[in-house]
Amino acid sequence: MLRFLFEFGESTRIALISVWSNKLRAVLTTLGIIIGIVSVTGMATVMNGIEKGFEQDIASLGTNVIYVEKWPWVRGPKTKWWEMMNRPNMTESMAEALNNQASMVETSTAVVSTSQTLKSNTETISSARITGAQANYPEVHQVDLSEGYFFNEFDDQSARNVAVVGAGIAEELYPFGSAFGKELNIDGARYTIIGILKKQGAATEGPASTDYTVQIPFNTFKQQFGTRWRDVSIQSKIGDGFALADAKDQMRGVLRLVRRLDAKEADNFEINEQETLRAAIEPIKTAIFSIGIGLTALSLLVGGIGVMNIMFVTVKERTREIGVRKAVGARRGTIMVQFLVEAVVICMVGGLVGVGLAFPLSLIIGAVLPASLDMFTVFMAFGICVAIGIIFGLAPAWSAAKAPPIEALRYE
Repeated sequence: MLRFLFEFGESTRIALISVWSNKLRAVLTTLGIIIGIVSVTGMATVMNGIEKGFEQDIASLGTNVIYVEKWPWVRGPKTKWWEMMNRPNMTESMAEALNNQASMVETSTAVVSTSQTLKSNTETISSARITGAQANYPEVHQVDLSEGYFFNEFDDQSARNVAVVGAGIAEELYPFGSAFGKELNIDGARYTIIGILKKQGAATEGPASTDYTVQIPFNTFKQQFGTRWRDVSIQSKIGDGFALADAKDQMRGVLRLVRRLDAKEADNFEINEQETLRAAIEPIKTAIFSIGIGLTALSLLVGGIGVMNIMFVTVKERTREIGVRKAVGARRGTIMVQFLVEAVVICMVGGLVGVGLAFPLSLIIGAVLPASLDMFTVFMAFGICVAIGIIFGLAPAWSAAKAPPIEALRYE
């Protein structure tokens, strides 16, 4: 073991001297490796970003929340659009029926939404998401407020013009001072801001973000915008200790009774949950990952061939040195390790440059997606460099190791 460590250390020293004396050649040789490593780290960062963004969006739905809606979340070529289009819309009475008759359901609430322009005395926000929610909405979904309170049953039943706004809307409508207690105009109607949601920030921009959402009582929404032609979502939180599959079966039975469906009739509603989206997104993630791996592998293959080519040149240039080392007792294994280490060192140079370029690239990606370059990806990149160095350096190292000492000494 000591002898191996000594030989390995000596081989590393010789390899570093060789690479340092041919710096430009080493960098040019590793261009393919550099491109490959940047591709690997970039792809991993993008995949992490997609994964994190998707998980954040999914998390906002709730792990134990089931959604009863007119349309399925995932629609394929076999989806019967005309049948679903003719389905009757959901109503808040279905949430009430589930609360009264489904023992596995802890709480059900009705939610409906639209897009409208918001105005304060000085500012305007176009196409903000307006959500009409029942007073028990916080019992189904977590609601974090930085100021004020969420509207109660009295506010909902009285159809009061009160609103709970996202942090982004509060900041834009009232950039100086707090928006709490102030008024905003929604489609000509004036509302009092009674609550401000905690800021989620850029990491959760998109469907999961509440920063640009306004929540008003369901009956207020119904009175101003109407719900007859809108897709109402019935959102049910399943009680602790109950399986989602069992709860879905019970809910389906209750809803079929409410809809007065015959035993032979198909459901005229859809029961959606998290796993539906997970199953739909998995093939897309696999396809993106496969394409990324293919492109990355091609770059690394080109880089590996470049390393192999330059190592054959190096072996030719140092044939006489190999002969001298063999003449004084160097074994084949020692010569082989020396050139393998040199190939790995050249690849590691490419890896260092590639990872160095990957950090600013990850910052650019992070500005768009909730992603960052983690240490696992960095270690994976260097592991790939070692693997390429060994695989593509093996043939040149073997040719050096098996060179006859007499012929090597005669080489000019």
